[in-house]
Amino acid sequence: MTNKMIKNMMRPLLGAALLSVLTAAAAGNTGLAFVHGTGHHPDAAKEYWTQAMIDSVRQGLPNRNLVIVINCDFSQYMWAAGASGCLADQLYPFIVNNNITDLVVESHSNGGNVVRWLMSNPTRDSRYPAIIKAIRWVNAIAPSSLGTPLADATISGNVFESSLGWLLGYKSDAVRQQQVSWMASYNANWLYGTAGRPALPKPFYSVVGTDVDTSPLDGDSYCGGYGLNVGLEVTQAWLNSCSDGFINCSSAAGAGSNWFYDKARTIGGEPLSHNQSRRQCFGLDTILRNDL
Repeated sequence: MTNKMIKNMMRPLLGAALLSVLTAAAAGNTGLAFVHGTGHHPDAAKEYWTQAMIDSVRQGLPNRNLVIVINCDFSQYMWAAGASGCLADQLYPFIVNNNITDLVVESHSNGGNVVRWLMSNPTRDSRYPAIIKAIRWVNAIAPSSLGTPLADATISGNVFESSLGWLLGYKSDAVRQQQVSWMASYNANWLYGTAGRPALPKPFYSVVGTDVDTSPLDGDSYCGGYGLNVGLEVTQAWLNSCSDGFINCSSAAGAGSNWFYDKARTIGGEPLSHNQSRRQCFGLDTILRNDL
């Protein structure tokens, strides 16, 4: 039933003030959720996204208070209680308590896999259908939808863990999960949204990072932390020429629909490294804000 129909039915019976309240309740609210990537993050606003990034994006909300930053242990397999179970633990009460009927999810990296698991397996948890119903769409920033060769290299011991520790959490279950052959199996049997598989119940839009810039003379190379970007440039040796230092472009664009490749929308046509795509780099926060 539309808001207009509700108004027409109730207008003869209710005063204008009460009618306004009931109409707003029927319409519901728009909410925003930030879902971090691999790792255990008790305070993802500080440890993963930065509060400045969150505060910038939330400016696009009708009610800027309706924001949740997920804090879970995504070092576990995506189906684990500490991963998708924790995601539901936090999203479900946020949706119910705030009458969220229009939820935009900003996920990063392996967080996209956890969200995709929830949307692909609605009967696994009684809360999943309500969460899926509330979602407008997922903006999957640099998702590892097809896995990453870096996970394979880390598990086999071929990658310097000092370069990847902040990204991968070393040899965790989440890293094992993101091995290319493992993700191929999950995509073929348990996850929706990839080629030849059923579509996801709500749109899943990928944002793809294509390169890492680390010139010491280029100020853009310092956005998000110069040292971290240098580490990502090192790890590009294990990846294709089109990658963000952690995810090949083919993997980031491997599920759902492509929203954009970084250079098509960023300020100055700058690439987004895997670290920069969770930061206020080159206007990404403004793009996400305007999308609300």
